[in-house]
Formats: sequence, structure tokens, C-alpha cells
Amino acid sequence: MHGSLESTAALLAGLDLSSLDPEVEVAVCPVEVAVCPTSLHIAVVAKRLSTDARLAQVKVGAQNVSDAVSGAVTGEIAADMLTDFGVSFALVGHSERRELFGESDELVAAKAAAVISAGITPVVCVGETLAERQAGATELVVLRQLNAVVQRIGIEGVGQCIVAYEPIWAIGTGETASPAQAQEVHAALRARLQQLDADLAEKTPILYGGSVKANNASELFAQPDIDGGLVGGASLKANEFNAICASA
Repeated sequence: MHGSLESTAALLAGLDLSSLDPEVEVAVCPVEVAVCPTSLHIAVVAKRLSTDARLAQVKVGAQNVSDAVSGAVTGEIAADMLTDFGVSFALVGHSERRELFGESDELVAAKAAAVISAGITPVVCVGETLAERQAGATELVVLRQLNAVVQRIGIEGVGQCIVAYEPIWAIGTGETASPAQAQEVHAALRARLQQLDADLAEKTPILYGGSVKANNASELFAQPDIDGGLVGGASLKANEFNAICASA
């Protein structure tokens, strides 16, 4: 819950993705970039991106979405509404939605289903608390969260998702899972998908989200099962975000 019209415009003005020129290394899979403003700022950001040639490749995502299609759900935003503004991605199950608003694994899975039905890509977030990690329950927790989505939409549905591992103990704390710790969890998530569909498992992006910064992005992204970042606080600083994109 950050941002104003002024600060959002300043962030977009500060974005410099010239290092991602697709003509530079055509043999390398291109880097995809999306920004997820508050719901109030989605329309403004989408319009700016569509009219700024420098940022034509940047897509727009939503931070949250309802599992309901429409109806008497005052204050909620349906996935179909997001499509009116060119939204390509929607976060579901972000740790703050789970922790602060009590969203269950089942609700997160329902949101993923609603997002897919609207033709948008869900970014399904999973992650453990510090207590769960200390109890040795990390893999149990993240696989439970992933399995709830598989149960709701099937492995074919998961193939239309992006998965994001965000250790809750490393969000906004300055702490970061070491590349080895992050890779271990990413590998477990990938292995679960491989049990269901090996080809799909290789194609499903798994992002890391836990205090990703310019000074650790390259090492994190070098891990075999880390396909990118779900960037939090560092995305509020244009130079920092630019550097993370360049690392990718």
C-alpha cells in the first residue's frame, strides 16, 4: 500500500530497461518485466506504459483480485474488471494476504482459478513463517500451498500460472534466504510439478521473493530453479529495480 500519482509517475520515469534490448542476445530467453501498482493506479500505469515507447515491453499486474466473478461483494475487484485495463498478471496468495487477511489455501486456489478464467496469469505465492522454518516444516508448508492449487485447477491449470516462493521471514526484514536455501525450496516445488508433468514443470517459472535487491539478485538468479524475482521494497526505487532487471 504505497504510492501516489506523483510517486508512481516518478517511478515510471525512472525505469530504464535498455539493458533488456531483445536484439542484444537473441539466443537468450528474453526477460519479462511487470509492475504491480495499487488497484487505484492500475489505469494510470497501464496508460503510461502503452504510450511510452521506452516501456512498451513492461506489463501490468494487480496486487490482489477477488475469487468472485461478480455480485454483491462490495469493495472487491473481479478479474474480468482487470482485463479492461490490460492487466496481464495478478498476485494471489501473497504472504500479507494470507497473514493479515486470513486467506486460506483454498481461497488462494479459487482466486487462481478465477484469474485464469479471465485470461490473466496468476502469480501464485507460497512461503513459510520463521517458526515453520525453524520447525523444519518449510517443504511441508509450501507443498501444501501448491497442492491446494493443483487440486483446484489441475496440473494443466498450474501450467498457466507463475509460482513465487516468498519466505515470510525474509520479507521486509532485510533478511534474505541464501541462494542455497532458496534453491532448495525451488527445487522441491519443481520436483512436485515434475511428478505431475515433467515437461510442464520445466516451463513453469518459479520466482523468488524475499528481500531481492540489486546486490543479491545475480547470485539468486544464477540458481538453476530460480527463474526471476518477485520484488518488494526494492521496486520502490527505480535504480534498484533497474539493476535487478539487468541482473535477470
